[in-house]
Amino acid sequence: MAVIKPFVCVRPSREKADKIAALPYDVYNRQEAKAVVDKNPQSFLAIDRAETQFPDEVDTYAPQVYDKAAQMIADWKANGSFVTDEERCYYIYELTMDGRVQTGIVACASIDDYVNGVIKKHENTRADKEQDRINHVDICSAQTGPIFLAYRANKTLGDMIAEVKTGEALYDFVSEDGIRHRVFRIGEADKIHTIEECFAGIGEIYIADGHHRAASAVKVGLKRRQEHPGYNGTEEFNYFLSVLFADEELMIMDYNRVVKDLNGMGEEQFLAKMQELFAVEQIDSIDNVNSVKPRKKGEFSMYLDKTWYRCTMRAEDVPNDPVEGLDVSVLQNLLLGPVLGIADPKTDKRIDFVGGIRGMKELERRCETDCKVAFAMYPTSIAELFAVADAGLLMPPKSTWFEPKLRSGLFIHEIER
Repeated sequence: MAVIKPFVCVRPSREKADKIAALPYDVYNRQEAKAVVDKNPQSFLAIDRAETQFPDEVDTYAPQVYDKAAQMIADWKANGSFVTDEERCYYIYELTMDGRVQTGIVACASIDDYVNGVIKKHENTRADKEQDRINHVDICSAQTGPIFLAYRANKTLGDMIAEVKTGEALYDFVSEDGIRHRVFRIGEADKIHTIEECFAGIGEIYIADGHHRAASAVKVGLKRRQEHPGYNGTEEFNYFLSVLFADEELMIMDYNRVVKDLNGMGEEQFLAKMQELFAVEQIDSIDNVNSVKPRKKGEFSMYLDKTWYRCTMRAEDVPNDPVEGLDVSVLQNLLLGPVLGIADPKTDKRIDFVGGIRGMKELERRCETDCKVAFAMYPTSIAELFAVADAGLLMPPKSTWFEPKLRSGLFIHEIER
């Protein structure tokens, strides 16, 4: 069973929500983050990436950076930019992108469920990336970026969400990237009880996105337990901020590959090698660049020498294994490794990854600037993600790209109250 609980939320005032809401901290480098905050000082990125408040010579991870983030949260609460709800509530967070709607429940998940495997992972985390968010959460005593969780659809929860969305929204705004954000509050005791009971009957919750934030929040919670030897499990540090989506709500986009050289081969030699490994068909009639996208699992598109090709994996080359049978694994194991010499895609500088949100034109652009070949992948499915996590295995790097991104700053969970 999963413990998913309501919480006392610190959140933006209604009139400032659209200015405060920010993309996750890790989609920007330092200079990009500084540019966003210079343009909009009310962006939550000023807190999530508080190095933006210092000259460039101050180290991104210096102690005073995290102290500044904590001070800014206190200041924004004091000046009314943030308000604190009086009661423990759940929230509904709806995002609409290109006419497609997905709706999640904002709540707190149990660090014990993470440790014990009720909340399942499909990626490894890096200690250096964890440490930054550990410092941020610990010094701020608050979780500021929600973890993106998924669960198998539940009719009772779905019906309740639909009912709540007929009421008045706390927030309703369109961000600069064209995504509409709506938030609703659930404070009624009967609805809170129903949500808790529904999740108590759900055996598995999955991290869709935010593995480093989740690991960091859990490690801070475990650290606070050591600092509070008489803890009883109800303290806020035993829980971490999440948004939970039913699997049927989610869309995973393609995560594509571009390679900088052909490992010493010419285009014709490489194409001949491709034809040995896959069924390869040149795409002659192209209505628009999106028409060359792969159409099904086991199919990918290749851009080589200003030409698109449709490539199909042979059934006998696709193992019946939740990880090795993924399209990205087959491409790596048959082509990228043995033919192009990319043994470790996590560290090899000859390969780069392009999220599907960038579009197929970006693959063409990369091949016209700094790369020789591009591979457009069919998206990994949410069912494949669940299967990998259920097997206790890990996805290959850059297997999934989720859109739209959850905004930070709309919900803050204080871990000491």
